[in-house]
Amino acid sequence: MDPVTGKKAEEDVMTTQTEAEADRVLKARHRALWALGDYPAVASEVIATLGPVLVQAAGIKSGQRVLDVAAGSGNAALPAARVGANVTASDLTPELLAAGRRQAGDLPVRWETGDAEALPYPMGSFDAVISCVGVMFAPHHQVAADELARVCCSGGTISVLSWTPAGFIGQMFAAMKPYSPPPPPGALPPPLWGDEQHVRELLGDRVVNVDARTAALTVDRFGSAEEFRDFFKACYGPTIATYRHIGEDPEKVAALDAALVELGRRFGADGGSMPWEYLLLTARKA
Repeated sequence: MDPVTGKKAEEDVMTTQTEAEADRVLKARHRALWALGDYPAVASEVIATLGPVLVQAAGIKSGQRVLDVAAGSGNAALPAARVGANVTASDLTPELLAAGRRQAGDLPVRWETGDAEALPYPMGSFDAVISCVGVMFAPHHQVAADELARVCCSGGTISVLSWTPAGFIGQMFAAMKPYSPPPPPGALPPPLWGDEQHVRELLGDRVVNVDARTAALTVDRFGSAEEFRDFFKACYGPTIATYRHIGEDPEKVAALDAALVELGRRFGADGGSMPWEYLLLTARKA
């Protein structure tokens, strides 16, 4: 830094301001994306059983302080509250939290808007930090993983359930990629959270007693590949956003229509039963 002009310091401040503004724009896009369509319908009609699976794997007990990160409409927060835990559901998209509140009824869940990459809680605030196909969509994986570890108390549990790259949802994102807008700089593909080695590296030596296993959710919501495609075109934010990106190109729309139908058929949609593979990783905070 020039001791007279202070030019280097000024450049550093400008760089920090530019990065902060870019992050605000990115997070605003993410909020808007997940407000598209009807994700609560996906959560309740298609993947409802995943939340209880995660809660059981995390060993959630009555009286524990539990944070559900990127909670959406409460797929994991609600079953955690049903076993008597003191649950905070945090998500970037207020519309999803509002849907969760409506579903919660008398369950005492705190619904709080929050960024998985900058959680508004002190270090070690929770006995268990969980996320059900949620934190995987935070664009900066290491930053999000650092936050999971930071807010979990020593000896507490971190448990994350994520779609795998080779499984149905991972392959759906691969099918949509040629038609999607380019990802922002530094953003990593969400299904990487379904790769055990990737998640182990993200959490590093901050965790011990890591237990990781892959399993498959059996989805019987759809009677045909076309029904799957149309449901996701209407309800699932990332799919809706992809179609909007190519909306003025009928040939690309037709190609994506065909690609999603082919994917659905390959995974058994026409037979009424589809296996959707996920990774469930649970660890103890060191």
